[in-house]
Amino acid sequence: MPLFGKLFKKKEIELEPCDLSVLGTDVHSHFIPGIDDGAKNMENALEMIRAMSSFGYKKVITTPHVMSDFYRNSPEIILGGLAKLKEAVINDNIPIDIEAAAEYNLDADFEPKIKSKELLTFGENYVLFELPFIMEPPNLARAIFEMQMNDYKPVLAHAERYPFWFQDFQKIIDLKDRGVLIQLNINSLTGFYGPEVRGAGEKLIDEGIVDLLGSDCHHMGHIEMMETARTRPYLHTAIELPNLINKEL
Repeated sequence: MPLFGKLFKKKEIELEPCDLSVLGTDVHSHFIPGIDDGAKNMENALEMIRAMSSFGYKKVITTPHVMSDFYRNSPEIILGGLAKLKEAVINDNIPIDIEAAAEYNLDADFEPKIKSKELLTFGENYVLFELPFIMEPPNLARAIFEMQMNDYKPVLAHAERYPFWFQDFQKIIDLKDRGVLIQLNINSLTGFYGPEVRGAGEKLIDEGIVDLLGSDCHHMGHIEMMETARTRPYLHTAIELPNLINKEL
């Protein structure tokens, strides 16, 4: 950036760090060691979970990736890893509850999993799913319909991060109107994923259509970024949204 731009760059407004105990539960993270691109080992997982407890969380619902081409995690793999993680958390005396679901990629293997009812859920049969970042998948509407017909409640992970909707925000509103719950990544509000993602996240909050806030924490860099996010005015606003499901889990 030229010096002139630096001199006149608008100063970021910062507030006192907000207390995330208001949320109670985090619904999107990658804490089970060694099964996706999250925690590398148990020590790494416990370090992140200690930090989540220090932020005020009473529970985390960790959600390993399930992807046909990278992370072929089954319910057995995820729940087996959860059991080991829970034991380690208890042994380390961290005052936090741990549950697990999954973050399902909407790929070729996803719809068969819906029909066979093998999806891991949280809360009231909520299913966290993500989209490819390149383009809106052609089977999105069908997959949502299949989830709803099989008594699942679809939750779209980090809705603010999909580039194909940056100029077509109405698509997210339309999904919301069709019964899809909207999850926002806390770190999106810092600009961590870029200014367009931040802008989309702020618009979701302005429109009042955020249902769930998630850390999407993979590593300690995300934890450090959450320290910054806690000082951002938009997170202070978001945690007070009246219909956040986090508070009920």
